Amino acid sequence: MILIVDDSPENIISLQKVLEKNDFEVDTASSGEEALKKILKKSYVLIILDVQMPGMDGFEVAEAISGYSKAKETAIIFLSAATANINLITKGYSSGGLDYISKPVDMNILLLKVKTFYRIYEQSRALNEMQIALRAEIEFRKEAERKKDEFISIASHELKTPMTSIKGYIQLLERSLDKNDKETIRLRLHKVQNQIEKLNLLIADLLDISKIESGKLKFNKKYFAFDDLLEHIIEVMQQSNPQVRILKKGDFEADVYADEMRIEQVIINFITNAIKYAPDGKEIHITTEMRNDEIYFSVRDFGIGMSEEHQQKVFEKFYRIEETSARFQGLGIGLYICQEIIERHNGIIGANSIPNEGSEFYFQIPTHPANGILNN
Repeated sequence: MILIVDDSPENIISLQKVLEKNDFEVDTASSGEEALKKILKKSYVLIILDVQMPGMDGFEVAEAISGYSKAKETAIIFLSAATANINLITKGYSSGGLDYISKPVDMNILLLKVKTFYRIYEQSRALNEMQIALRAEIEFRKEAERKKDEFISIASHELKTPMTSIKGYIQLLERSLDKNDKETIRLRLHKVQNQIEKLNLLIADLLDISKIESGKLKFNKKYFAFDDLLEHIIEVMQQSNPQVRILKKGDFEADVYADEMRIEQVIINFITNAIKYAPDGKEIHITTEMRNDEIYFSVRDFGIGMSEEHQQKVFEKFYRIEETSARFQGLGIGLYICQEIIERHNGIIGANSIPNEGSEFYFQIPTHPANGILNN
């Protein structure tokens, strides 16, 4: 927008008419004081400023404008009588003006200068936007690199932990074999099996991340009994975690069209997290219900919970809550993989949580393929 400042209504009208005819948006002020009030409220690309005005003259207005951070990038063209001497012109430039036009104004010259300033303004704005985008990209890449390095460190530690445990248990097994202590052998073999299972899950997650990144995460969708799958998962998880009661609410009798193995992966992740992040919890509530031809599934724990800020980020790749990362192991990729799986089923995934009161993780997916087309 262009601001014309002149105490002569005739001058304002003639300039405004020419500029608006050439598709420029124009605002006007009949005094320096009025101009300053408008500059405080609006942003202008260019100010056409008459030098000789009663009250505040053009130079005083320009000097005042230079003190406004909002108007520092605004160009100023001074208007003055043709008899203006060199000292007056010099004062105009020193006050912040970028150009000078003598009265009576040659409209062709004025238009040429206005178009030039607008072109410079557009180029400058585009350059600033590019710089902002570039800085954002640099920061994004720095953060991605930091997360990658952190992930490699965490992954190395997480993989090393079960390997160290397995090695230790095998050494203990060798001693038990020498003593022919079958009960101790059985107990330690069970512990080795648990560590191997942890290692297997870690490796599976790493492979899934690689497949997601390369676009090769495959799905084998078909109809299956969701409730049967859930009952099986709960039975296994309950046996492995007898200290927690897993309570199932609702039944889902219908079949669902999805990748059974991948949906099982999401459910197990939800339940495993609920047990992990509620170490003192006695119950976990699992809810299943039909909502508008979609299956809604949720897992609710009564553990440490998390803030709203973490709820927005917890599905990001490699994201781990800093306050709990030392206390709870993990790669920070499980929920990211779950989100990819649910979104590939045209569903939604999310979390509701209150610090120190627990969390509820949920997903919702269609029970049938879109338009009845069976595809993978």
